[in-house]
Amino acid sequence: MRMYNQKQVEQLRKRYPEGTRLCLDFMDEAGMPPGLQGTVAFIDDAGQIHMHWENGRSLAIVPGVDSFHRVDGPAKEAPKREKAKKERSQQR
Repeated sequence: MRMYNQKQVEQLRKRYPEGTRLCLDFMDEAGMPPGLQGTVAFIDDAGQIHMHWENGRSLAIVPGVDSFHRVDGPAKEAPKREKAKKERSQQR
């Protein structure tokens, strides 16, 4: 697992403040399917994004390991193929 320094953690907290809606693209965890949405509860000092998921689970996203995007628009962590797919659909 990647450890973030304090500056990086603060950047994550600014980018994904409490209440931000995220959508899971991939997590290697049973019961956590792509497309599952949740709300940011807090970001800990290790840079893990703790979530309240719509399936009732409270499980953290690990940036750089799990793939996700903001519901109101893709975040930097969205997979490149998803970004390309969105760009192609906007060109039509």
